[in-house]
Amino acid sequence: MTDPTYDQELHARRASSFGPHAAAYAEHRPDYPLAALDWGLAGAAHPAQDVLDLAAGTGKLTQGLVDLGLTVTAVEPDAGMLAQLAKLLPDTTALSGKAEDIPLAGESVDAVFIGQALHWFDWEPAFAEIRRVLRPGGVVVALWNHDDVEVEWVVEFSKLVRGGVTRVALAENRTLDAAGFAPFEEHQFPHSHRRTIDSLLATVATHSNLLVADPADRDAALAAARDYLHSVPTTSSGEFDYPLITTALRARKV
Repeated sequence: MTDPTYDQELHARRASSFGPHAAAYAEHRPDYPLAALDWGLAGAAHPAQDVLDLAAGTGKLTQGLVDLGLTVTAVEPDAGMLAQLAKLLPDTTALSGKAEDIPLAGESVDAVFIGQALHWFDWEPAFAEIRRVLRPGGVVVALWNHDDVEVEWVVEFSKLVRGGVTRVALAENRTLDAAGFAPFEEHQFPHSHRRTIDSLLATVATHSNLLVADPADRDAALAAARDYLHSVPTTSSGEFDYPLITTALRARKV
């Protein structure tokens, strides 16, 4: 019989696996499309200026919010990830903290953004904290970049290297009901990431399922993925756009 604590333990290992690989994460993970950020901000009852990037990682989403001219505070629990963010955005306030205990005053921000991280949260206390720091009419926005499954070669590549966390997270969070928030809305945005075979494999090597995998299994998966990419005309001869979809969920504080 499967140990009933196994999934919980694996989830915790994957959630905490990124820090030692923060530099690679910063170099290889994709950003988020401007249209998705604008759509998220439009969910607030009033124009947003003060924004929290929660579980900000190395600043992939933070950078986009800063580029919009917003006043951004980044909160991230992992010291290695936070150090990369501070290197990227030295003028942005970056604080150590977690979703379940946000180091901000009550009603201090107009929007809370969460990039590629909501599925790691303890949802009930996290949403209580998000609601606490949001001003009346503020909005919470969760974003995920994931493979475009309408593209056949992407689907086949994904079977070789993906762990399914994003797909499970999207399925679960689409039914999310958070106390004190209006029903969540969803929208999807086309996106892409300019890659080579080497840089795409470096990107997927930063995903939690491979970070916690047995080294031999990880190397075998990456080798099989490399062989497959060399067989695909789109990817075998230099740079290419890796097709992504960005799914965004937003809900207004009520």
